[in-house]
Amino acid sequence: MAALRDLVFVGFVRYLGKKAIFLVFTLIFALYLTVVIANFGGYVDKLLRDQAHYDALRNCIQDPSCAKSPTRNATIENDYQSIVAARGLNEPFPQKSLRLTWDLVRFQLGRATTIRDVQGGDAVGDIILERLPRTILLFTSASVIAAILGIWLGLRMARKALSFMDRGLTIASITTTVIPPWVFGILFILVFAFGLNLFPSGGMVSVPAKTDPLAFALDMLYHMLLPAFALIVSSFGTWAYTTRNLVLQIMDEDYVYAARARGLPEKTVLRRYVLRAASPPTVTSLALTVIASWQGAIITETVFSWPGLGRLFFEAIGFLDAPVVIGLTAVYAYLLVLTVFLLDLIYGLLDPRVKALRRG
Repeated sequence: MAALRDLVFVGFVRYLGKKAIFLVFTLIFALYLTVVIANFGGYVDKLLRDQAHYDALRNCIQDPSCAKSPTRNATIENDYQSIVAARGLNEPFPQKSLRLTWDLVRFQLGRATTIRDVQGGDAVGDIILERLPRTILLFTSASVIAAILGIWLGLRMARKALSFMDRGLTIASITTTVIPPWVFGILFILVFAFGLNLFPSGGMVSVPAKTDPLAFALDMLYHMLLPAFALIVSSFGTWAYTTRNLVLQIMDEDYVYAARARGLPEKTVLRRYVLRAASPPTVTSLALTVIASWQGAIITETVFSWPGLGRLFFEAIGFLDAPVVIGLTAVYAYLLVLTVFLLDLIYGLLDPRVKALRRG
């Protein structure tokens, strides 16, 4: 028996190794495809050349000897050519695309053309890391709460299928699912912010910001309640309806009827046989939802003036800041690949049948 367990474990580890290699190649291909699409038609190169010319002009203006020199234009041109050569903008596109892809693989996201962080820096990585915690605070928290609420309601709906509660929650779930969160956001702003004056209409903190750390945290939580409520109302229905249907499908399996025939209590059947079988797809949906929440939502964050990654996407598109868009896409690719790998690992822990399948 121990030899069999060791064999299954070795097979599962070997499968994870193959999966990791496949995901690494998938990540590299996705990053290369992102670079090719972003540079389609040479538009990004034009933006980077314009930035190089602006940098050369700014350097000359900040240098009094260059600004007053009669050879000012020649100096600017020489500086511009040096910057272009240093950044590889005069390379052939195939060579340059491979270099940019390698930079993304090493997480060298480049410099933004327009957007800056709070300290005035233009490093794309620093800009993203500055916005990421704000999005996690709002969207990840709301997504987790919506998932827990939806799964709990879905289990109750499945246990009382076709009852009045089940039919009512099914209608509510479908209705809230088809409405985007930003629609609820606008409605809640009109009612609770402008109408009842109970919550702020937007922003992350009050202006001026609180100086006391506790007061600052409470003020941020106060500003977060309305957008979080809009996200929860919009997404809990998907979890509830999906969980209900999944549990009802598993309850019709033969092994569930066999467990009931042995006289096991309904709670034991639900916990030991139904929920265990439903855990892999539920964990998959939860993990992908959490990772997707780290990207924020463009319209929702814009409606609530929440300075997260969704708002950053909106600003980058508006300012045509291609390096920021590419950097955000690369970060999401990393997160998605890592999540898929972790899910395969979790599957083996949740469902022993997965290990057996990998062995075969």
